[in-house]
Amino acid sequence: MPGVLIVESFGQAAAALTAHGLDKSTYEDKLVFLMGVEKARFRNPVIPNCKLELKIEAIRSHGRVWKYKGEAFVEGKKMADAVWSATIVDKK
Repeated sequence: MPGVLIVESFGQAAAALTAHGLDKSTYEDKLVFLMGVEKARFRNPVIPNCKLELKIEAIRSHGRVWKYKGEAFVEGKKMADAVWSATIVDKK
């Protein structure tokens, strides 16, 4: 699994965490856009047939801008980690 897809997985999981972990009416009809990635490290390759487990944490939010950190594991071994920011905007 290429590193860019691991980062995309982090972003998708963080969007789901934010949208479903908070007041649903606040984030109804919204889109989440990746703003930046910091400190991304890819420690080991993720090969086919691996079960990639993600641990995502929302570090802070300021209005519609959120900052997250995440780690990716295969069988308990850390494969990648990153810190990134995203913004939530209206669909229209």
